[in-house]
Amino acid sequence: MNREGLPALLAREWDLLIIGGGITGAGILLEAARRGLAALLVEQKDFAWGTSSRSSKLVHGGLRYLKQGRLGMTFESVHERQALLRDAAGLVEPQGFAFGDYLGRKPGRRQFMLGLAIYDWMAGRRTRRLLSADEFAMLAPHVARAGLQGGMLYQDAKTDDARLVLRVLQEARQHGGVAVNYLGVAALLRTQDTVDGALLHDAVGHHDHRVRARLVISATGAWADGLRGQVGGVPRLRPLRGSHLLLPAWRLPLAQAVSLMHPHDGRPVFAYPWEGVTLVGTTDVDHGAGLDAEVAITRAEFDYLLAALRWQFPALELVENDVIATFSGVRPVVASGALDPSQEAREHALWVEQGLLTVAGGKLTTFRAIALQALRMAAPLLPHWRADLRKLPVFTAVAPLTGSAMQLDSEQRLRLLGRHGAQAQALCDAAQDGELAMIPGTQTVWAQLRWGARMECVEHLDDLLLRRTRLGLQLAGGALAILPRVRAICQQELGWSDARWEEEQARYLALWRGHYSVPAP
Repeated sequence: MNREGLPALLAREWDLLIIGGGITGAGILLEAARRGLAALLVEQKDFAWGTSSRSSKLVHGGLRYLKQGRLGMTFESVHERQALLRDAAGLVEPQGFAFGDYLGRKPGRRQFMLGLAIYDWMAGRRTRRLLSADEFAMLAPHVARAGLQGGMLYQDAKTDDARLVLRVLQEARQHGGVAVNYLGVAALLRTQDTVDGALLHDAVGHHDHRVRARLVISATGAWADGLRGQVGGVPRLRPLRGSHLLLPAWRLPLAQAVSLMHPHDGRPVFAYPWEGVTLVGTTDVDHGAGLDAEVAITRAEFDYLLAALRWQFPALELVENDVIATFSGVRPVVASGALDPSQEAREHALWVEQGLLTVAGGKLTTFRAIALQALRMAAPLLPHWRADLRKLPVFTAVAPLTGSAMQLDSEQRLRLLGRHGAQAQALCDAAQDGELAMIPGTQTVWAQLRWGARMECVEHLDDLLLRRTRLGLQLAGGALAILPRVRAICQQELGWSDARWEEEQARYLALWRGHYSVPAP
């Protein structure tokens, strides 16, 4: 967007001011805008900068929550997963999971298949099946064979979490919603002890703006207690860090996701094919560091995940140099007092304090359900507004691609439609010679870089390489080898001088080395 128009934009009368540009805030913006509310979303950094670009990328029903007895949460998650598979094809994709049945290892086959039967019943379709030892080994080459009796196969789904946020924001804008990144809250504003706006600071233009709204919603995830503190709220969140490894697909080849229990503590760990690489996760530890700085994997977490891989795939003899990138995110978990972080509930919670509506917790999969619940709670605070809050399709259907896009195969066209929706055709039409070819080692086409730079509110190079695309996670050295071509495509689109590009490149590479590479021993 043109930030020169920010003062006039922010001076409008707003029904909702939504703070937080992750999946929860984006979902609320979409559901509010499509129901006629004048809604503004602001994000202090980049869209999806926090947890929503650093998740495990899974759209799942929460199979492990069945074991914890959280049937309602699992049921809702399964139904939202199915809705996303239907409405966001090409962005949310089916992902099979194979779980090895080893002699003496828990959970046993009978218990696991019972859980899968409930899982499938909730979805209204059967995906589970038993595997022989040889079938399991075909799906997971190089898996440990000692004690392997067979396995179980079931289906969940995966996504590009940052692109999911961007697609939701795009859809919200089509309905009149407004979203601005790098616009943070300096302070909440009140009238007679009721929050009715915020003093915002533009980190790009370095200006302050006072914005008034009939209702302010905090969807700031792990940062929510900070805003709640301004209205006297006591801390309720337990920030938990989840860290991940990415390896080349050829080094850890998998036909399905493999789910296993860690040999040290029995926690679930998974490895699965994602965006041309293999993604491994996740840890679940208390995050004691501050929330404003970039999160990074610790050496202990790195060694923990690598140990799980070496145990499950001993023949591969994996070493730390096989890891091409790492990433970590902080989950906004509502504290319940559990000693073990992995036993904390993942349900979301909502509170109204002095007119500030806070939404915290929850899962990527259930963002639509969370948004609608937030609007139901908001309705009494917006007496002029009445709306039908039944679920609508997640996304509006879009027309098939034509023209130059036909040089792409059907899977590539579906991916572009899933990730870019109604803008996918314009993206293809804007591509210059050779830019509809895939970037080697990824499933991204060069034209996505041009479109991201031109149309997707990129303010820094990491916005482009870590969130608009995921090249910084998919390619060695944070995509260092292709940066000259990235520059040739994007510098003019961004309007950056040579000096600005050099500054941004140095900043990005320092960020990548400090927070997305293999940690020092």
